[in-house]
Order: sequence, then C-alpha cells, then structure tokens
Amino acid sequence: MNLQVELRISPEEATDDNTCRNLLACQLEVPESNITFFTLLRRSLDARQRKVVVNLLFDVWLDEEPQSLNKEDHQLKLQNVSSAPEVIVIGAGPAGLFAALRLIELGYRPIILERGRSVRERRHDIATIMRHRLVNENSNYCFGEGGAGTFSDGKLFTRSHKRGSTQRILNILVANGADKNILIDAHPHIGTNRLPGIIEQMRESIIACGGEVRFSSRVTEFDKDATGITSVRTDKGELFKAKAIILATGHSARDIFSLLNNIGLQIELKPFALGLRIEHPQPLIDKLQYKQLKGSPYLPAASYSLKAQTKGRGVFSFCMCPGGIICPAATAPGEVVVNGWSPSRRNSPFANSGIVTEVDCDDFAPWKEKGELAGVHFQQHIERRAFSAAGSSLSAPGLRLTDLLANKISNSLPECSYHPGITPVSFSEFLPAAVLQRLKDGLKQFGNKLPGYITNEAIVVGVESRTSSPIRIPRDKNTLCHPQAAGLFPCGEGAGYAGGILSAAMDGERCAAAVDAYMQGK
Repeated sequence: MNLQVELRISPEEATDDNTCRNLLACQLEVPESNITFFTLLRRSLDARQRKVVVNLLFDVWLDEEPQSLNKEDHQLKLQNVSSAPEVIVIGAGPAGLFAALRLIELGYRPIILERGRSVRERRHDIATIMRHRLVNENSNYCFGEGGAGTFSDGKLFTRSHKRGSTQRILNILVANGADKNILIDAHPHIGTNRLPGIIEQMRESIIACGGEVRFSSRVTEFDKDATGITSVRTDKGELFKAKAIILATGHSARDIFSLLNNIGLQIELKPFALGLRIEHPQPLIDKLQYKQLKGSPYLPAASYSLKAQTKGRGVFSFCMCPGGIICPAATAPGEVVVNGWSPSRRNSPFANSGIVTEVDCDDFAPWKEKGELAGVHFQQHIERRAFSAAGSSLSAPGLRLTDLLANKISNSLPECSYHPGITPVSFSEFLPAAVLQRLKDGLKQFGNKLPGYITNEAIVVGVESRTSSPIRIPRDKNTLCHPQAAGLFPCGEGAGYAGGILSAAMDGERCAAAVDAYMQGK
C-alpha cells in the first residue's frame, strides 16, 4: 500500500529519520516494521505562531516495496541536431537556455546570441564592479550567461504553475548539478555560488548536441520585411537568418526595446515596482521570526514576506535574501541599482530584502512624449539621480531605517554588506515624493506586523528598480508570435511574461513548443 502522510513536527524532530519513521507509524496506527520505505516529498517551515514547526509530506509504503522512486524522468531527451533547422535564441538567461534545450528535444538547432560573457568570464566582470566600480555594459549582474539570476541568488519560487511544469524545470536543474533538496523545499534556492556550474553544464549539453552559444554577441539590428523579422545583426557585424527567433533578452535590455520601437514593432508600456533594499542583522530577523528558538542549529536563516496597502497601492517585500548580500546591479555607468543574493549556505551575518511599490502611467507622466518607452526613461532617470545623490561611483544612498521614517540624514551608518559603500543622503533626492511616502507608510505597517522590524540597526539602500520589465512585448495568446512579426517569439521576463528563474524557464519551454508548431505550419 502506498500513502501520502503529513507531519507537523519540531525542527529537531524533522532532521531525524528514525523519529520521522516512528511518528509516521503512530499516525498510521501500524507497527514501524510495516513501513517498508518512506521518502520526503515536500518540506516547509511555519514560523507564524510562537511554536515553530516544520510541515513534511511523505510518500509511505506499507508491506510492499516501492515500484518506482522516480515519478518524473530527470533526464532531457536530447538528440544530435547538427543538421536540423536553425532557430535563433537571443539571450542566454533561464528563458533562453531552457528554450534552447527544449528546441533540441523537438529536433531544432538553437543558435544562442548572448551579449554578455560566459559565467566563468563574467565572474571577472563582477569582480571589476566590486573592486574598481567599473560597469561593463554587456556583462554584469544583469547581462551574461545565465541571466540576472546567476549572480543574484537563484531563487526558484514561483506562483506561475499554470504556465508549465515547475517539477520538470527543477528536475532538469537537478540533472545538471543542483541539490536534490530543491525538489522538496517549498521555497527552493540554489545559491549564487552553485548556480554558475549548473548553467555551464546546460550550455555544454546544448553544444554537445550541435547547438551554438555565441558570447559577446549583442544584437544591434533587426532586418524586417512585410511579414516580420527576417534576420538579426550583431555588434560584430554578423548576420543570422532563421525562420523563427525567440527573443529572451531580460528585463534590462533597454536597447532592444528601442530597436523594436524604432522599426515600428509594437511594444507596450507596463507598470513595474520601484523602491529600496532594506538590510537587518540576520540574528535580529532570526529572533523576530523564531523567538525562543533563535540560534537553533536545526533552523535555517530566517526570512520574511510582508505586504501592506497605502493610498490605494501595494507595498511589499521582494526577493528576500536571508544570510545575504546587497549587490550593485547597474547595467551602465552613471546609474545606481541594488539587488540582493544569498550563497547556498545563507551564512552572511545580514538579511536583506527589496521593499517596493508599484509605479504606473501616472508616475511616468513627465516622460509621456517618449510614448511606450516612458517607463524605461522614468526608471533610468531614478537610477541616475540615485547615482548623483550618492556623489561617488557606485556608492549607494543609504540611511538608518529610523532616520528615513523621521526624515533625517543619518549621522553614522552601521556596517552594510553593499561592498561599493553607502552615503547618507535624503531619499527624496531621487525617489518621487508619492513613491517615497508609500514606502514609508508600508514600512510602518511592517513594523506593526513584525514588532522589532523598525530598528536603528536596520539600514535602507537605494535604489531597487529592476524588479521587472517596464515593457511588455505583445504576442498572440495562441501562437505566442508577435502580432506584427510572424516567427518572432517574445519570451520571458524581458518580454513581460515571467517574474523569476522558474517562470522564465517555463516560458522558454512554451515558446520552444510554439516555435515547433509554427515551423510545422500548425
């Protein structure tokens, strides 16, 4: 007999297989000897009440051996596509890489054009940002092999389950070297230190099957006829032609948005989120969440998820990084953009999170003459003002949280994980008054929901502006083609159809399947 059984137990009990076996037997009212095998399917932590518990879902076999332990195949069904029809994939982030792998399964030869460098070389560009405060416009925290998530955490949580199989994406990541715990954790996380190796393995699989991956190949021109895009050109002068093109360039590819706009292809203005990043000492967040169990060796670094409503708009925490680091995510000189990441062990002494609020057409009004690019120009304007406010290359504006709420400039700042440094300045110098007020109101509500959250030990750093794309590139809901360009498939986060690694990967697979239908004339 095969059953699924849930347990709600203490963190210490959850780490011991013998204890779990005993508790499963008690719940099923059978002797332990009747349990022939059990395996963990899902694990989540519940710290909402005073008593912290772990929720576990087990697959349990009674009086028989399991028929199969692998309900889904972890291996891609890849093939040699050296002589197969070619498909251009622009961008080697999760959408582009998973699209390429799926194309190979379907019998097509992907040619990936990536503006940035490989993960190995990209490490040097990241180091140059940290040490010398110099930003390579094509290879940085946002651009390069693996996309924006490679060096900014590798979180794998999504609510977009209707868009595809999250389990399939997780299985593929495990097959390429990810820890198997991502298959059972409710909020799986790979870690910036591990994700590059997984990305490299995926790339090698693509090349081994006959696909191509061309780094430092930035698309600078689209050739168009009456039916749509016929070819693309790169900054190296290369010309690539294919019947189908998957456009998966990520949320920060402003030049691509302009290129499409300039040749008359429709793009759409969309809201995005804007705000700041807040950092607390990790032991403080552990204390607030775990209470008397703070410091327990059986508990991970604590996280939180907070949201509030103020003046008809939402304010919410975003990309919370327990045991994490704040990083510089600008994609051009003269901008300040912050993001956060955690190593796989989440062992930094700091906890950081984006705190953002939605901005829309009302906020973009001063740039309305820019048309559909108004949000892009607004976003860039805020980032440049933050750079100027801090007054030093890549130094970021920073304040103690209590001083932000009291409209004061901090006389001193606590230690911060943002390596290029922080400068105490008023956030009103770069954030619009209405946006700043919503953030303050939201933070005050967070303090009521999580007493102790508002503290002099917390620091806010600006500006968090790359949560999502300010543009949506439209596509037909059935064919996924751009309505004005047959064979062009806008894909992933940059096109406005995803919001993280998992959802982007699923959208990449969807677009690959749509390419297959298009190539076969379905």
